[in-house]
Amino acid sequence: MGAFRKVLLLRRVIVNLVDGTSIEGVLYRDPGNLLVLKNAIYHEPGAAPLELDGDTVIDRAKVLFVQAP
Repeated sequence: MGAFRKVLLLRRVIVNLVDGTSIEGVLYRDPGNLLVLKNAIYHEPGAAPLELDGDTVIDRAKVLFVQAP
């Protein structure tokens, strides 16, 4: 398990995507090229935050950077 996984796993993070949107949630799993978030909220500029149902799976290729507030 890499340092990234050890530090952020099971913490609330904000995943900023290459399209300018972001998804906030608890980083639950990090299998290979995917990130799995629980209790996720989708943020889009100019729109109200949207709670997402179930687990949210994000392809790492779409990730610009990850914040851990």
